[in-house]
Amino acid sequence: MANRKNSSQGETSGVLKDGIRPRFGEVNVRDRGHLPHWEKESGFYFVTFRLADSLPREVLMKIVERNRVLESARRCGLKLTPEQQNLIAAYSPGKIEEYFDRGKGACYFRDPRIATLVADALRFWDGKRYRLLAWCVMPNHVHVVFRLLPGQELARVVHSWKSYTANLANDCLGRAGVFWQREYYDRLIRSGEELGRAVQYVMSNPERAGLESWKWVWRAGEDACPTAGREAGATKAGATKS
Repeated sequence: MANRKNSSQGETSGVLKDGIRPRFGEVNVRDRGHLPHWEKESGFYFVTFRLADSLPREVLMKIVERNRVLESARRCGLKLTPEQQNLIAAYSPGKIEEYFDRGKGACYFRDPRIATLVADALRFWDGKRYRLLAWCVMPNHVHVVFRLLPGQELARVVHSWKSYTANLANDCLGRAGVFWQREYYDRLIRSGEELGRAVQYVMSNPERAGLESWKWVWRAGEDACPTAGREAGATKAGATKS
């Protein structure tokens, strides 16, 4: 990624105006590791990926168990027991986010050099493989809201971010070994309201985590999210502004 231009910098207010309303195809569910990933041609996504040491092992095991219970219930049509319901609630995506915000692990992104690597990687393919709407590099995890451009695959885009930054970050830190957790969390966005909530969530994450003057957060121009909401097939005009 040498000699690259950051297409997200400069004017961003019309970031999606030049896009053609996509014709969305069928949703494909791809299983990688322990999590299913929903993919759609030219889809809008809210993706979270994290450092390898950002969650304690016991929490990871509970997440695996939670996903196994949910998958078994879905396939067999079984009713969940009260204990299983408690497990699912305790280790929901929202609860896991609370674990992230506690700042566990080495938190390499407190180092501006490493945070810059990730921010640059996100910006590099903006306008070529996807359209960025918002992102936030937290101390131990990353949130991105974006729209895939036609012909692009979610898994390949996320893999390019992680593989490129892992190699550079390890070199910069003088370390070896696994940098990112293999899995990532993704949500396929289906409406303008949902898109607005995702962007607002990303933008407010540093404040919720108690980070003062945290600069590793960005969103597109004021009119980008309403435009994206219409392209996503929103039933109401526009998305909620943050």
